[in-house]
Amino acid sequence: MTKVQPRRPGADASRDEILAEVLERIDASAAIRMSREALQSELGGLVAEILLERRIVLGQREQQELTKKLVDEMVGFGPLEPLLSDDAVTDIMVNGPDRIYVEKAGKLSLTDIQFRNNAHVMNVAQRIVSRVGRRIDESVPLVDARLPDGSRVNIIAPPLALDGTSISIRKFSTKKITLDVMVRTKNISPAMCTVLKVAAASRLNILISGGTGSGKTTLLNAMSRMIDVGERIVTIEDAAELQLQQPHVVRLETRPPNIEGRGEITMRDLVKNSRRMRPDRIILGEIRSAEAIDMLQAMNTGHDGSLSTIHANSSREALIRLENMVAMGGHSLSERSMRTQIANAIDMIVQVERMRDGIRRIVQISEVVGLEGDVILMQDLFTYEYGGAVVDGRLVGEFRYSGLRPTFLKEAAYFGLDRALLSALNEAAA
Repeated sequence: MTKVQPRRPGADASRDEILAEVLERIDASAAIRMSREALQSELGGLVAEILLERRIVLGQREQQELTKKLVDEMVGFGPLEPLLSDDAVTDIMVNGPDRIYVEKAGKLSLTDIQFRNNAHVMNVAQRIVSRVGRRIDESVPLVDARLPDGSRVNIIAPPLALDGTSISIRKFSTKKITLDVMVRTKNISPAMCTVLKVAAASRLNILISGGTGSGKTTLLNAMSRMIDVGERIVTIEDAAELQLQQPHVVRLETRPPNIEGRGEITMRDLVKNSRRMRPDRIILGEIRSAEAIDMLQAMNTGHDGSLSTIHANSSREALIRLENMVAMGGHSLSERSMRTQIANAIDMIVQVERMRDGIRRIVQISEVVGLEGDVILMQDLFTYEYGGAVVDGRLVGEFRYSGLRPTFLKEAAYFGLDRALLSALNEAAA
């Protein structure tokens, strides 16, 4: 009689059949309510039992890895879990079941991680959005959401995504990035650091401009640390990702329409409502549309010290985009009236750029100094100039001070910060 030899497949080959067996034997609703550690412990014994019954031989480490993957499938985000736990990964991009890219140190690379098929990708996408009360399917194929840790997620499904569901994740950084840290990593110069600290503490209205993935939100978080702990702050976002450290913060988030197309709460709705909440500062995660006029009006009616970001490739382009967004609100303002509102509301524009070496740098700090005719006047305080050479993977360049005297010196003096500001600028000019 031939003796049956035990099988020894890899953990990945066993996972699907063992997962199906586990789901038959365990109360899934109870499992979801368990902590991750308790569930992993519970499944460990069950996996060992199933392996023995099926005459599958796996080493202890392989069993532990298999159990962890089963937990990831049941209560986590499947193949994405190891990428989410990798602190070096800043962005995750799923272009299909077998094309998962990550960004590390500003560079994109293809991983060897895979989903089983398109249905598996869709299943994980649905798990992500269901946790924030949203849905993703053919009737609602485009969704913004966030993970429990605050990471920002965009999902687009068929029929809009032709090659299967696409998931883009901007990971929530556990590192507390400050302006001083940005000096050490050479994202800004010491003098620029002081100027930004003084500008934020002096309650200037500041617009942070840059392209996708340039570090706008990171800079906004860093500058927000200069806000006094006694101030009441209202934050408004499409998907909450700001990390304010102050105790008196009210966080607001938009809501998409339900399946009947009702119940939508837009950024504009929240900006209007925030003005009735007695905020000392309003922080708008990103100006995207018609809410621009309401934000400008808030800045012009006592809510100084407000912060926001905008997608633009230069400080001047940021102002042009603001004009276009105000026009989207349906207001019949003359061109001069519109620009007067902008010039009176915005004090400073900070331009951020992710450069070709993968390093994010502040390339321009500009003040809005007034209106001459129909032209908004600006002056650059700092710019970044590079020679195009690369040494050790980094661009060679320098942050340059223009030598101009800041127009917000009066505001800095009011808060007792004028000496620190002038000292930093004198050192930069030397």
